[in-house]
Amino acid sequence: MWKAVAKELAKPIRIRREVNLSRINKHTKDKDTVVVPGKVLSGGELDHKVTIAAWQFSDAAFEKVKKSGSEAISIPELVKKKAKGVKIIG
Repeated sequence: MWKAVAKELAKPIRIRREVNLSRINKHTKDKDTVVVPGKVLSGGELDHKVTIAAWQFSDAAFEKVKKSGSEAISIPELVKKKAKGVKIIG
């Protein structure tokens, strides 16, 4: 799984993935942990608590994640936590 994330992050910035919160909300359930090998955007809302690790968050997305009670962290922080059952969303 981490090889796939590293491969995505090795791509040029202009072609990295951009994922809206609505997509994360749709493909997760309460207390899931997800990795976005790109940028998280603020489109949509989160209606359950998730941990989102991403390369970058837009300011509005970061605020919405915190407001929903979820956690927004960097990918290196997630690696240090040694989380299991992590999903890649992109």
